[in-house]
Amino acid sequence: MSRLETFALSIPDLATRSAAELIDFFVYYLTVMENSPAARATEVTRCFSELRIAPYSNVSAYLNNNSNAKKGKKFIKSAAGYVLNRNSQLDIQKSIHTGPARIETSLLLRKLLPNIKSFQEQSFLQEAIDCYEIGARRSAIVMTWLLTIDHLCKYVFEKKLSEFNSVLASNNDKRVRVAAIRAEDDFSEIPEGKLIEFLRQAGIISNDVRKILETKLGIRNSAAHPAAITISEVKSTEFIIDLVENIITKYPRN
Repeated sequence: MSRLETFALSIPDLATRSAAELIDFFVYYLTVMENSPAARATEVTRCFSELRIAPYSNVSAYLNNNSNAKKGKKFIKSAAGYVLNRNSQLDIQKSIHTGPARIETSLLLRKLLPNIKSFQEQSFLQEAIDCYEIGARRSAIVMTWLLTIDHLCKYVFEKKLSEFNSVLASNNDKRVRVAAIRAEDDFSEIPEGKLIEFLRQAGIISNDVRKILETKLGIRNSAAHPAAITISEVKSTEFIIDLVENIITKYPRN
């Protein structure tokens, strides 16, 4: 991972920031992190290219229009290029998540990957972690939940089908639109809350695991809808680690 990519992981809400906002961060990176005396438009554009992010339409114009020609502008212009004024630089320093703690969290999540034996599941978790690292925490949560439920359904189909169908046969809830599981796709006819309930009734999961799943289902529901809530880095990290370590790896498939 390049120094720029490592820095990009420290930008809060990277995935939702505008190209204009990212110019400010890239000038900070070039002049503070790389100790360049000033940043030129071509160097800022190169940052967009290296990170595979669509660039601002006219970086030169943005830098010039926001330079110190007028009071209150964020950049100071010189013959060498542009630097952030002191207040703008301090604002970015306060907002970014730098240092070993942020990087160690990403490494911790990636260390979960070898614990998953299925190549398809490992690839899916890799994408979820990629989402987490660029600040798309809602997507990371939804993807990890989908992976967990899919894993449990496959586990039941391969190893605990008779136990599950025995409980399903006595169901009276009309929201459940299947009387027995005969193919993996049949699990989609069961609401996730009821699926968790059936898993516990069949003795396939413990009561502690049931509590974990029900709690995580609530978080997933919040993350999957445009509610006015903030998903913290800590919550999304805990969500991924808890499900991988306590569900996916604890119920190994064939």
